[in-house]
Amino acid sequence: MFSLLTYIALIVGINCAFACTPLITLPTGDLWSPVSLVVGFVFVVRDFAQRRLGHHVLWGMLAGCIISWLLASPELALASALAFAVGELADWAFYTFTKRPFSQRILISSMVGAPLDSLVFLACVGLASPLSVAIMSLSKLAGAFLVFVLVRRREQRTSCQYA
Repeated sequence: MFSLLTYIALIVGINCAFACTPLITLPTGDLWSPVSLVVGFVFVVRDFAQRRLGHHVLWGMLAGCIISWLLASPELALASALAFAVGELADWAFYTFTKRPFSQRILISSMVGAPLDSLVFLACVGLASPLSVAIMSLSKLAGAFLVFVLVRRREQRTSCQYA
């Protein structure tokens, strides 16, 4: 239950943070939100919640989107809800149907979900360019990669103990 509540809180918190955090203008003129560095953790927390709750995690996704919708401006709420729906559902599908070790499922599902989330969100708010989508996607993947490395080390230690 803790992972599900954490997941919902992250969805809402990140959407609120996007609304109040100023964008940074890159040298190319593209805009980037530093909040995107934290978004990658949402994908990973969803994986952990799904590991504990199974497909009931989809209810958490819906709850997070509804609460965000109520707190954000209509434009941001729509962009966020669509981006989370597409990105998180893709993440869920790859996590669910990829039969690999947990650490690899975290990385693979994030590598699919994060770029889709970035593309949909930026397209909805009118800021999509190839560079802005790439930068936001890489920002999100930084958090997922960090968790992948930590979980992978843990898996390797556990497998060495039983070898």
